[in-house]
Amino acid sequence: MSQSKKDISETLYQYLAEDEDARVCKDIPEDACSEQPKAFMLHLWSLTLTKLGDSLVSARLILPWMLSVTGAPAFFISMLVPLRESLSLLPQLFVAQRMREHPLRKWFWVAGSIGQAIALFAIVAGLFWLHGDFTLTPLGFGWWVIGWLTFFSVSRGVCSVAMKDVTGKTISKTRRGRLSGLAATSAGFMTLATALLIIFAPDVEGSLGLFVLLLGGAGVLWLIAAWSFALLPEVPGATEGGGNAITEAVKSLSILWQDRQFGAFVATRALLVSSAFAIPYIVVLIQRESSGALIGLGSLMLASGAAGMLAGRFWGRWSDSASHHVMAAAAFMASVVMALTLLVSALEPSLLGHVAVGGALIFLAAVAHHGARVGRKTYLVDMATQENRAQYTAVSNTVIGGLLLLGMLLGILDEFAGTHAVLGLLVLVSFVAGVRALRLPAVE
Repeated sequence: MSQSKKDISETLYQYLAEDEDARVCKDIPEDACSEQPKAFMLHLWSLTLTKLGDSLVSARLILPWMLSVTGAPAFFISMLVPLRESLSLLPQLFVAQRMREHPLRKWFWVAGSIGQAIALFAIVAGLFWLHGDFTLTPLGFGWWVIGWLTFFSVSRGVCSVAMKDVTGKTISKTRRGRLSGLAATSAGFMTLATALLIIFAPDVEGSLGLFVLLLGGAGVLWLIAAWSFALLPEVPGATEGGGNAITEAVKSLSILWQDRQFGAFVATRALLVSSAFAIPYIVVLIQRESSGALIGLGSLMLASGAAGMLAGRFWGRWSDSASHHVMAAAAFMASVVMALTLLVSALEPSLLGHVAVGGALIFLAAVAHHGARVGRKTYLVDMATQENRAQYTAVSNTVIGGLLLLGMLLGILDEFAGTHAVLGLLVLVSFVAGVRALRLPAVE
């Protein structure tokens, strides 16, 4: 890096990370410390691009909308979120074993990012085939999307393990939460701008061209992010603990009870998924009472983008000093939002159809979910060491991936007892998550 570019990188780093001497290095090697400003900015750029990409291809919003517009059977829509979330987590324990055989792990993130781009471009190709010479039926297109979503999710799982490991080697404690928060804020701002374009563009929500632009644009974002991450200055890490992936994976699960602090964290994180499960059910109650204007594609993106933009940096800075308190606050906040939704639905359900009430509930639920994500990511990275960070990440994500599959049972509860019963259960689960998070020891 030239001296002028290095000076610019350090200046930006000092402003964004609030690190006046650019040398807060609590648990990273000295070689990495000297390159931290550059690493921070490259991390921030890569994360911002992929977080924006996530919002453009959301399995909770964009993909269901697309399948509905194309006429794909409804059962495909019910598969999107479980597959998207669980398949990005379950394979990580096995990926981590192979990753530890390589001293430089950034190339795993680069490969995973390219894989996600390929999957999105393939789905875009399927959209063209729906009306091209090689006609793809709605049923065939549904399976096409599910197949490439599987590839996308597994690629994302590779990125998840690599990101936490590389972050732990290149970014110091007390700066990691700010990095995640800044990326969420930046991506939220760009998502907000995209949502406004959709809202003010006439007749765009039902257009297949919109999905070509969203998914194709997201694919380009992941390719740029891969190029950016490839430039990251990473120091070689420990390579012990490779071996047979399945054997080592089974052995790794034993740390859940051998390391009591880690086991307590995983249990707390498992309860925290209630903040993610709650959002679709809150949307269901709002949809029942609205004319549909609030729950348009652009409006939902607007609420999500605003939540990320306004809450990301706040949660990130707080996580650097007390990430377990962030997890607790987010859990309690999610519990309160769900309880408020149930209260309004019971006393005056028509209020949920008002933009001010329904929009506020969706916004607050998204803010709480952002807090839970930033808090638990920062806590895990700070709790682990360079030697076990990839293993801790993979074990935690594998357990949570299995739990997310079990989360499909909430659909059965919804079928027999109703949406109110599901939210009532999640209120209790989220409250317990907050109590458990408060009991976790500080790791900063």
